[in-house]
Amino acid sequence: MSFRIRAARINDLQHLYEMAKLTGGGFTNLPADRDSLIQKLERSERAYRSDSNAHGDDLFVMVLENVETGAVRGTSQLFTKVGQTWPFYSYRLSTHSQTSKELDRTFSAQMLGLVTDLEGASEVGGLFLHPGERAGGLGMLLARSRYLFVKQHRDRFGDKIFAELRGVIDEAGGSPFWDGLAGRFFGMSFQEADYFNAIHGNQFIADLMPKHPIYTAMLSESARAAIGVPHPNGRAAMRMLENENFSYDGYIDIFDGGPTMVAKTDDVTSIRNSKSAKISAIAEGETKVIISQGNLGDFQATYAMLSENDDGVTIDEQAAVNIGLSVGDEILYIPR
Repeated sequence: MSFRIRAARINDLQHLYEMAKLTGGGFTNLPADRDSLIQKLERSERAYRSDSNAHGDDLFVMVLENVETGAVRGTSQLFTKVGQTWPFYSYRLSTHSQTSKELDRTFSAQMLGLVTDLEGASEVGGLFLHPGERAGGLGMLLARSRYLFVKQHRDRFGDKIFAELRGVIDEAGGSPFWDGLAGRFFGMSFQEADYFNAIHGNQFIADLMPKHPIYTAMLSESARAAIGVPHPNGRAAMRMLENENFSYDGYIDIFDGGPTMVAKTDDVTSIRNSKSAKISAIAEGETKVIISQGNLGDFQATYAMLSENDDGVTIDEQAAVNIGLSVGDEILYIPR
């Protein structure tokens, strides 16, 4: 079967809603709420229609489509500038050391501070692949095609980019980190807070969360153990981000304690190593790559077998069909 990445449309709503119901919670960017998904899709369509090159508060939603059936089997999102509608909060893990001359000892304690350090940065998020398609590198296609979009529209994105990974969620759908920290102040379960955040934003965190640093030693053992740890289903995503030159620098999600991975946008491997070329022929290539073509709402990406030559590149016929390419068209591409 053949797949392509394309801009999401409002008539993708039902597909996205059905996938949202499969996430298992803790997936703020893909809430199982039709009204919220409609708002996302409408906001995304406005961003795709805009020809502004300004670094503004845009959201681009993409989908993974089966070319043969038209079924949407995955999705991902790009936020160009977070923290504009409401503050973007993270916890930052740090170490505080104190020395006692009388005891001749130095004591070090880990602390969590509520910060807005990532405001103004861009975010890659909302990546979800249908459980029935988790093979054949489709997750990689979903993830890495976003960087080709960023490269194509670089002025609309910040100099820093990050990704929040879902944290540890127990079998009952709860979060040990939330229960051990924020849940004590809010009187809400993790599921309630996560859903409220997805629908209304996290301003309520600013209203109710204590602003002073929190010593991790005061948290429960299960809450401490969850700090900076990705959900088991997110470990492959964390490795993929590390391969893209993202790193964990102590930022964690305020709800589930999952790690936030941060990079300089121009240092992201797929952005830095992407190439542009014209198609010289439609023929079987030697190397498997991800290719993209088109601006904004016309953006599409797919896997291709590609060969480089003096006149440009050749790509295989199926890839050309997937995203409507012909000899003479220009593409961006990155090795798989």
